[in-house]
Order: sequence, then C-alpha cells, then structure tokens
Amino acid sequence: MTPLSPPAPVSIAQAFWYWLKLGCISFGGPAGQIAMMHDELVEKRRWISDQRFLHALNYCMVLPGPEATQLAVYIGWLMHRSWGGVMAGVLFVLPSLLLLIGLSWVYMAYGALPLITAIFYGIKPAVVAIVLAAAWRIGSRTCRNVWLLGIAIAAFFSISLLQWPFPFILLSAALLGGLGAQWRPQIFQVGDGHGGKVVARGPALIDDDTPTPAHARFSWMKLLIMAGTGIALGIAVWIALVWQFGLASPFAQMGLFFTKAALLTFGGAYAVLPYVYQGAVEHYHWLQPQQMMDGLALGETTPGPLIMVVAFVGFLGGWGKDSLLLAGVIGACVATFFTFLPSFIFILAGGPLVESTRDNFRLTAPLTAISAAVVGVIVSLALFFAQAIFHLAQPVQSWDWVAILITVAACVALFRYRINTLILIAACAVTGLMVSSLH
Repeated sequence: MTPLSPPAPVSIAQAFWYWLKLGCISFGGPAGQIAMMHDELVEKRRWISDQRFLHALNYCMVLPGPEATQLAVYIGWLMHRSWGGVMAGVLFVLPSLLLLIGLSWVYMAYGALPLITAIFYGIKPAVVAIVLAAAWRIGSRTCRNVWLLGIAIAAFFSISLLQWPFPFILLSAALLGGLGAQWRPQIFQVGDGHGGKVVARGPALIDDDTPTPAHARFSWMKLLIMAGTGIALGIAVWIALVWQFGLASPFAQMGLFFTKAALLTFGGAYAVLPYVYQGAVEHYHWLQPQQMMDGLALGETTPGPLIMVVAFVGFLGGWGKDSLLLAGVIGACVATFFTFLPSFIFILAGGPLVESTRDNFRLTAPLTAISAAVVGVIVSLALFFAQAIFHLAQPVQSWDWVAILITVAACVALFRYRINTLILIAACAVTGLMVSSLH
C-alpha cells in the first residue's frame, strides 16, 4: 500500500472558514467542542497529529478559562502565528456572542419563545451523545493501559460521587504522573502516535516529529512582550470605559469583575458559575435569580463555550432600568472581552514554553496522567447533563423517555455511523419541533 503524503499547507483563508464554521456549530460544551476539533483537525483534515493535539489539550486543561477556546487559540497560533491564534479564538466565540446578544434582546423585549424552547428540547439530548463520543475518542487514544484507565475511573468517581474540586483532581493526576515517570515510566509512555489508525490516516501537516516553527520557539523576551501586550490592552480598554462611562458604571465594574471570574475558572464554567451568580445577582444586582437560570439555559444550548453565559449577564447588566439596546450590546461585549482576554494571554505567551516541553518525558508524563483524568471528568459531565435533561432524580415514571430515546438515537448515529455533528444537531432540533407539536 502506498503511504499517504501529508496534506497541503493550510492557507489563512482556509483556517478562517474552518474556525468560523466551528464557532457556528460548537454545541455540546467543551467536551463536544474538543471532540469536533479532534474529528476534523486530526482525523479528517490531518492538520495536526494526535500527540500534538493532546499535548496542547493537556496544557489548556490546567489553565483557568474555557479549555476548548484555548485549544482553538493554541492550534491557530501553532499554524499561523499570533494572528492565527487570535483569529481562531475570536471566530470560535463570535457567533455565540452575536447569537446571545440577539436572544438576550428577544428575552428582554418579548420573553421566552415556544419555538426556541422546542428546538432546545431536541438539541439537549444530542449534547449528552456528543459528550459521550468525546470521552470515547479521547479515552481510546489516552487510556492505553489499565493504569491510565484506572486514573480515568478514579477521576470520574472523585468528581461525580465525592465531589472533589476539579483542580484537586488534576493536581492529583499530575502528581501520579510525576511519580510514575520516576518509578514506572512505561505506564505513561503511550506510544508515538504512529500506530494503528494513525498510519491509516497518514501523516499530519504538524506531525509528531515536525520541528517546532520559529515563531513557536521559547524565549523569555517573547513571553514578556506577549504577556505585557495583553495586559496593557486590558488596562487600556478598562480605562476607556471609566473615561467614557465613569468608575461607578456597570461597564467599569464588569471589566474588573469578569477579569477576576476568568482567573477563577479552574474546572470549567460550572466551577465559576456560583461566583458569577453571587456577584451579578446578589452584589451588583444586574439581573434577577430566575434570569440567571434562564441565561444558563441559553448558554447550554447555543454554540460556543458555556461560560458565554457572561454575555447574557453583561447584556442584562447594561440593559438596566432604561432598557437600552445599545447599552445591552456594550455590556455583552465588555463581559465577553474581559472573560476571554486572559485565555489569549495564557496561550500566546505560554505556548512556546509548552512546545519546548514536548520531548521532555518528566514533564509530559504528568500531562498524560491529566489527560486520562480528563476522560473521567468528561464522562461525569455527560452524567450531569443526563440527570438534568432526563429528570433522573425523579421516580422512573417521571423520567423524560422521549429525551432518552433521542440520546440513544444520537449515540447510534455518532458511534455507529459517524454522522456529521452539524447534521445530528439539525436533525435533533427538528425532532424537538415535531415532539412539541404533538403536545
């Protein structure tokens, strides 16, 4: 059999359209989004190899902030320098921001729409299937021996039953990886990524042995310049808000509040939502408790990171008592900007340092253990969604069996027939409309 050749170099225009498409269809929370990126970038387009993808993912998992967005920024940066990373991150978030601004306006002006509710009813069960598919795909490449599988199982029970904090689980996994690198190194050597299916796929454009590009090589000067530029940009925008609206305005308050929230988002959006709730509802009174719950529902069922619920919070905080659309739009943009700015800084400044550790086994072994733990956490996320969507806390006769059947069908479509995620979401949305029409 003639070996496959690497794909042709990717132009900035090709990358633009891919990241825009991803931003429009990135349902399913971080697990579903990571699965979509892996399926498209590793398996179909072969822009990046399994091992390079997982190495970047492991770094993003230990950072505060939305890991799927950070992964998009990382891959965009690795392929097309800093502007490529900025483009990937902005396009990943922009469709969600625009959609949430529109839905927030409809919510405030007209209230909940039955049509939107019906569509979301069909999409929510598909989210469970997408998350489970993500766990399978990442787990099949990470948990390649019984010890790594054990770490994944332990992580699942630790977060779902013992309710251990997500950062503690990651730290414990990293510690096991560090100790294992000394005592049982063979456990954490999961192969070079060139076996089995990878050979069938052919080499990637950025393969395991592809030299690090010049722009991705580490230097302290690059790190200081990039970090300083990002911090200066954030300070400049905040000063402009104070200059235009005043220090006591909700926009200046949002700049400080959402920056703090961004630096506390270890463990994903669910870990920081109580902090956002406390500040936005109880301290600043930007919105009411029920409005916060409605915003979370919108965030769960629209494309983009779940933490994009901050755009809804920002819109309502800007809308305020005067019901001004422009003020709501500014509030949504301010909340989004300050929530995501730290993630761009972490990746664009720290990416070269991560690339420099790729061949250092003492540093990659902890990341391998973290990757295994993440598989268990993703499964627990699927369980969390299933409990909420299927009403599993209620008696069996009160479970939502229609939603369960939609999830089962979606799992068959994904696992057996590998159906395109966008087609699956559209089909489930139509199913939701059909089910609602029968009631």
